[in-house]
Parts: sequence; C-alpha cells; structure tokens
Amino acid sequence: MYSVIDIESNGAGFRKESIIEIAVYRYDGHEIVDQFISLVNPESEITPFVQKLTKISQKMVKTAPKFPEIAKRIVEITENTTLVGHNIEFDYRMLRQEFKRLGYEFKINTLDTIPLAKKLIPEAESYSLGKLVKSLGIPLVDHHRASGDARATLDLFKLLMIKDKDSEIIQQHHDELNAKTYFNKIKELTQDLPSERGIIYLQNAEGKIIHFDFVEDLSKFAKMLFNSKSKRWIQLQEDVVQIHYELTGNNILAKLMMKTKGLRKRENLPFGLYHKGGKYVVEKIATKKGETPLLKFTSFTQGLKAVSFIKAQEKYADVNELQKTINLKNRNEMWLSSGRTLGEKCFMIFSKGNVTAYGFYELHTQINTWKKLAAIKIDLDTKMTDLENDFKLALLREDFEIIPTPEK
Repeated sequence: MYSVIDIESNGAGFRKESIIEIAVYRYDGHEIVDQFISLVNPESEITPFVQKLTKISQKMVKTAPKFPEIAKRIVEITENTTLVGHNIEFDYRMLRQEFKRLGYEFKINTLDTIPLAKKLIPEAESYSLGKLVKSLGIPLVDHHRASGDARATLDLFKLLMIKDKDSEIIQQHHDELNAKTYFNKIKELTQDLPSERGIIYLQNAEGKIIHFDFVEDLSKFAKMLFNSKSKRWIQLQEDVVQIHYELTGNNILAKLMMKTKGLRKRENLPFGLYHKGGKYVVEKIATKKGETPLLKFTSFTQGLKAVSFIKAQEKYADVNELQKTINLKNRNEMWLSSGRTLGEKCFMIFSKGNVTAYGFYELHTQINTWKKLAAIKIDLDTKMTDLENDFKLALLREDFEIIPTPEK
C-alpha cells in the first residue's frame, strides 16, 4: 500500500516553512482507494515567488483549514503505507515539521521516484517532474499545484513499477532507505535539527549524556561530527543513539542555561587586550604576568577584530572610556535581547554587578511590571564570575538593550 503525496509550501526560510496545499492519493498497487486534497492556512505570509508559481494567493488560504485541523486525516490516509513522492525528502520533512509543532512525531517509510527513475529510465534528459512526465507522455495538469503534481507522480510511479517487472529495484531501494545502516542512523538523528544556535546533547543507549556543547548551528555541527574521521569523534559516532537540543539565542544564554543544569565546560581564553603606549594590542596572557587584560579572547584573530572595532569608535581613543563602558561593578539593571526563537525575548537581571536571574517571554505578552517578571524568571544560585568576560564583550558590542532596575 502506498500514499503518493505532493506538498506546496509558503516559501519561508529553511525549516520555517508552512504547508499551503497538500494532496495524498492512497494507492493499493492497482487503483486509488482514497484521496485527500486541501489548501492549508499557513497562518503566515506566502512569498510573492510562491504565489506566482502556484497561483495560490493569501486570500485563497485565509478560510482554508489550519494544519491541526487536517492532521488526523493525514495520519489516517497514510497509515500502514509507504510514502511516495518526487523528491520525497521535502514532503516528508514538511510533514515531520508540521507534526512536530503539534508535539507529535510523524514517522513513515518513504520511497523517492527520482532515484528510481534514474535507474529505470537512464536515457531521460531531465528528472524534474515536469520535464520527465512530458517526455514519457504522462499528462500533467496544474503543475506546481499539489493535486496535479501528486497525480502525475502517481502515474509516473505506475510506469516505474511496470518497467521494474520483478520489483527488484523497488524492493532494493526500499530496503536501502529503511535498513539500519550507519548512513540511515545519521540521517534519522540529524534530519530535524534546526540551523540555529543551541545546546546539543548526545545520548547513548542508556540515555546518558555522553557529549554536550553550545554550537552556532545545530544541524551543521551534527553533520560535521558524523562525517569526521577524527579520533575525537569516532567513539561518539558509534555510541550516540539519541540527539536532543535546546535553542539558546546567544552565547551568554547558552552558558547560563548550561550552568543551571549543572553542565560545566571550560573555556580557553589565552589572548588578552591591553593598552600600552597609547595603543590597543593583543598578546598572549601568559606573557603579561601581573597585568590584567581589559578583555580576553579565544583566539588572536578574535582579539584583532575587537581592536578593529574599538579603533572605529572615537570615544575609545581614551582607554578610560572603554573601561567605563565594560565596567560591571554596581550594575543594577535588566538586559534585554532577542530570545531563542522568533517572537521571543530574553532578559537577564543584574544586582550589584552580578547576574542573579534570567528568563524568556513572548513578544505579544505584556511584561510591564517587575512583579510579572518575578513570576517567570529563573534564579541563579552562584555568582557568574566565569561569564564576566562574556558580559564585557556584550557591553562593548551593545548586544543588549539595558534598562535600570527600579529603586526598592
């Protein structure tokens, strides 16, 4: 039993897309036994490019059902089937993404007609759906609409099954996709990781965290790890069976979140910023014994970038102005910045120069009193002395909006 699918999306950024139309034909190998076709209200904008390509306007989806309203029907029509599509990875990712937003894990076996067509029709000039079906004499009505593309994909699939008389290639392709190979292990573990900053947790079969880290791009880091030939990662590649993550929004929040969870990670800051002879210089801290650097850096290059930035600010020609800007002593204020996801804000509360709490709130929430903040803040038990350098760098770059706390 197969469910042949095509999905149109609103054209938003990668992993931020929403479905605007879906078509599914349930096929038993002989005939269509069920079908579901619907526009979907993405509750967000459809890009002009997509509107022009699909002829689906914002007005058309305004009264269409939202994904939660059709989710049950999609589960029913695809149940106990293999999901078939032309570039099925896109359609499958869209479904997983939408179901994940509902807190549901959608998993199904898949079959892609593109690699099948390449094996069974090697003489084809193009394997794009439109050009391929045209060359084969398969009708394609309403190209770039879900129902038209799904029906053409179904007709293509029928032809491929006829050409593969003994079903050897289809069975082989199915087995390859669903075999418990190292390749498929990597694919399953990494396919839904977002390309955003966050803390990544690798767990073994017992659920124990065997590695964690703050990374700038969760998806990119995971792919690097599993493709690496370095001895550092080989054992992890074998042991990891689950990957979890938390979005953080920025480096400081990541470190605060890690500390509250009891996760510690040493950071090497071997280079320092100094002011001598009227100039800012970056040197190895070990060579400046007894002299405290203004700022510390993980690399010499990072330090040079800071020097370039400081030189561009006329006021910092006076080193006293720089020291005043990055001074943390006696600060009683709240720092605000963007949060972990779109539409969220983060805040950090400082008392006498030390961060004592942090938290998050949705942009549409009216947080206009300190009493409301107190209800959602996460208190910190220990002083954040190890984050002092991060706070100073944030002040230099003006990464946060700063609001003085009210007098008690």
